[in-house]
Amino acid sequence: MTPDTPPPRDLRLLATGTLGVLLCAFTLVEVNYPLLAPQSRLAFFALVGLALCFLNVPIHPSLKDDPRARAGDVVLAVLAAACCGYIVVQTDPLFAAWWVDGQTLGNRAGFETTFDTAIGLLGLLLVIEAARRALGLALPLLAAAFILYALFGSAFPDWLFPHRGYTVPRIVAQTFLHSQGIFGVALGVMFTYVFLFVIFGAFLEATGATRFIVDFAERVFGRSSGGPAKVAVLSSGLMGSLSGSAVANTATTGTFTIPMMRSAGFQPVTAAGVQAAASSGGALMPPVMGAGAYMMLEIVDPPVTYLEIIRAALIPALLYYLSLILIVHFHAQRMAIATGEAPVAAAPVADETPDAAARSRAAGLVFASALGSLILFLVLGYTAFRAVTLSLVAIIAVSSVSKATRLDWRFTILSLVTAARGVVPLVAAAACVGIIIGIVTLTGIGTRLPATIIPLAEQSLFLALVLIMISSIVLGMGLPSAVCYLLMATLIGPVLGNLGVIPLAAHLFIFYFGMMSMVTPPVALAAYAASSIAGTRIMPTGLAAFRFALVGFTLPYMFIYRPELLMLTASGEPAGWLQMLLPVAIATLGVTCFAAGIAGQLRNPLALGPRLAVFGAAALLLAPGPSLDLAGFGIPLFDVAGVALFGGVLAANRQPA
Repeated sequence: MTPDTPPPRDLRLLATGTLGVLLCAFTLVEVNYPLLAPQSRLAFFALVGLALCFLNVPIHPSLKDDPRARAGDVVLAVLAAACCGYIVVQTDPLFAAWWVDGQTLGNRAGFETTFDTAIGLLGLLLVIEAARRALGLALPLLAAAFILYALFGSAFPDWLFPHRGYTVPRIVAQTFLHSQGIFGVALGVMFTYVFLFVIFGAFLEATGATRFIVDFAERVFGRSSGGPAKVAVLSSGLMGSLSGSAVANTATTGTFTIPMMRSAGFQPVTAAGVQAAASSGGALMPPVMGAGAYMMLEIVDPPVTYLEIIRAALIPALLYYLSLILIVHFHAQRMAIATGEAPVAAAPVADETPDAAARSRAAGLVFASALGSLILFLVLGYTAFRAVTLSLVAIIAVSSVSKATRLDWRFTILSLVTAARGVVPLVAAAACVGIIIGIVTLTGIGTRLPATIIPLAEQSLFLALVLIMISSIVLGMGLPSAVCYLLMATLIGPVLGNLGVIPLAAHLFIFYFGMMSMVTPPVALAAYAASSIAGTRIMPTGLAAFRFALVGFTLPYMFIYRPELLMLTASGEPAGWLQMLLPVAIATLGVTCFAAGIAGQLRNPLALGPRLAVFGAAALLLAPGPSLDLAGFGIPLFDVAGVALFGGVLAANRQPA
């Protein structure tokens, strides 16, 4: 819909637009100038979000135009609003006159009325249904499994952490009526941080700044070897930092970059795999990152600031994207040598007319102002939500300078509605995760499950990390990465402090593997999105994305054993540049070896033996190892061996005479 489109006559679309604007306005005001009680503001946030979900996501795609199904959706939207509205009324002092028995829900905990329980049970079911519509079956089934665990815990065997079991009213109170469940930390993070960044991204897109990202990447890499794939990598890194969603990133930038790669000679599966791998790293890239970064603000103990999180995440994210750039560069070189053609490059596709150049400059100014102001406000010590709010003001102010980027009131409303509809899956996911968190707290499994990991960690940190990695990847299959991180941090959070590593590093470890689940077959959601654009089969695309993203599976181990990559010392203090220099140099060389091994190319194609040797050099450079004390200096033996092995392969990999 464009601004010239006449106002929609469909009342459902009109309601969607009204609710979308209301949700954005309420969030912007309430986050910066809170008026309601904490649980009340989250309940109102959920009220509008769930109503939008039922109005816009049909019970089944085949019934999206069925009048009876759509009428049922309206009924469910009204019921969801009523259930969440009941929480608002029964918890906020503004509505004290309507409190049951003159007490808030919190004050009558343990003595809830039958009506309280009925409202809570209905709300619980509606949240699960909203999550099913917005996300599929994986998360609702997981929530249902936890509910059954809470109900029938006394019948579980010893290895499944039995407990005494809880009644339906107790479960409903824990998960819906009070602040430990649906209206808890997960929804709080979405409300306080994530949604504001969704609005931030929607406004940037409305000004044309997101198209500038692709144009900029084309100008940087368009004529280089493997140019189209490098454009995909760079643009996905920039775009993904704004959206924080691997699937949304793939769907947005992949529309431009996958056809570009195919037209330049890349195989469709390769093009889709590159795009999926690049998109999956977007949430790891500062300064915006994904929802998981904001959740760390609430979970990491001792507490960290947002600036500390993005500072720690910067070098690993750059290493990840460096690996992708190198892989596609080596891949393009290998293709050119195999076919006898010039290295794959892109003809400039950006429109170079004066008007287009002026629009691109204006959009680039908006993009630079938005990110620059965001970083500036964070450096000045503003909270993340206040910094992004002020950056929104900067976007509106700078975009108004040029007609090409100016937002009139119609575009502004459309941007708000777009942002509200974009956050619906996150609201449904956060609310459903709240059910799981509430039951984890209620049953005590959150403290009992780590007891199985602690003995393993005492024997071997590496084995404990492998177990956490596998758990994160398996749990992340079919779930948003932020949801995966929150569940893992909730379930094994108590054990992280006993691993003997920096708490922030441990949480980033979980977050990384939650993101890597997006490209890990058989359920690789980013690869699914890329395959639909490229017209390729899902499984080969997933395997290609997995291959290109392999470095992402090594980086978390690297920064656990070498915290200097997080700009931290072993004790968790900020590291100096001299302390970081050698670890970063070794990691960069290790990533280069890894990329060469994956692509099978260095200066020239690598035969099987040299290719295995390059992988061996990468393993030596990326793995921790013993040091030899020589004249007061610690000489890392594995690193020295890795450098020597790589140097030997590089020298031997010369053009044959």
